[in-house]
Amino acid sequence: MNKFEDNMKELEEIVNSLESGKASLDECVTLFEKGVKLTDECVNMLNSAEQKIKILVEKTNGEVVEEDFDENSEQ
Repeated sequence: MNKFEDNMKELEEIVNSLESGKASLDECVTLFEKGVKLTDECVNMLNSAEQKIKILVEKTNGEVVEEDFDENSEQ
């Protein structure tokens, strides 16, 4: 399992702990802070992965080239 999946699993455990209502207020604050940090890490990992995505584009002359992915461009 990679770090992203590990973080998601830990986030799920944090949510379950918070939803159970069994944690004290201090524990809830600590869990929430940990969850925010894990969420930030996951967002950064996803942004990094998105920047690495490449697409193959066929030019009018039939040549296929690799370009950076741009979610706003129309293909």
